[in-house]
Amino acid sequence: MGRAFEYRKNRKMKRWASMAKTFTRISKDIIMAVKAAGPSPEANSRLKALMQNARDANMPKDNVERAVKRATSKDQADYKEMVYEGYAPHGIAVLVETATDNGTRTVGNVRSYFNKCNGSLGTSGSVEFLFERKCQFKIDQKSLSLEDFELEMIDYGVEEVFGEVDEEKGTEHFVLFAPFEEFGSIQRALEERGIEVLSSGFERIPMDTKTLDAAAAADVEKLIEKLEEDEDVQAVYHTMVVA
Repeated sequence: MGRAFEYRKNRKMKRWASMAKTFTRISKDIIMAVKAAGPSPEANSRLKALMQNARDANMPKDNVERAVKRATSKDQADYKEMVYEGYAPHGIAVLVETATDNGTRTVGNVRSYFNKCNGSLGTSGSVEFLFERKCQFKIDQKSLSLEDFELEMIDYGVEEVFGEVDEEKGTEHFVLFAPFEEFGSIQRALEERGIEVLSSGFERIPMDTKTLDAAAAADVEKLIEKLEEDEDVQAVYHTMVVA
């Protein structure tokens, strides 16, 4: 197994435990996608993917429709994607992706979380180079052979395929990882083969990690929990592995 598999396996922290937070995050993504390329899923591949993500997260259809409607309203503020970088205690690099309609508020909040948790907010580029940006797809494996499917998808830029169990739903699926820029070609290839995409998106995988014991990891978790609770934060990535 490769780095993507190890990254998934080692992420022990509970992410997006709140259903309301998950729905808010997806709604923001939908609004930005609609504003960027229109409200038709057939003409807007990013919106189509986000609608798949909404179904996989059991987000009510009404919530999705409201998000699309809000995006086309003149009263809806524009969200701007901003990335913040810094270090948590014990030298753990942290990268924070946000979607905000008030950058002053967001940077103030993010800085306060780092300060309160004995971390430090860095400048742009200070830790981003420690992560690789990848696209990922979760697909229904059905009767697919993992080995044959991986060989077939290599031609489309897929670097890694592995099986995974959704403990909550009691189902199994395949996860694909590939370079960020291959998202569109892989999405089309899966559609052409009639393979159901359960969800898709982007991840930042650390190129190197640092192992901490439970006590030290708890210091880092305090910061990450504060960040993930913020309404402007979409995703938090780090270089920590818990021993």
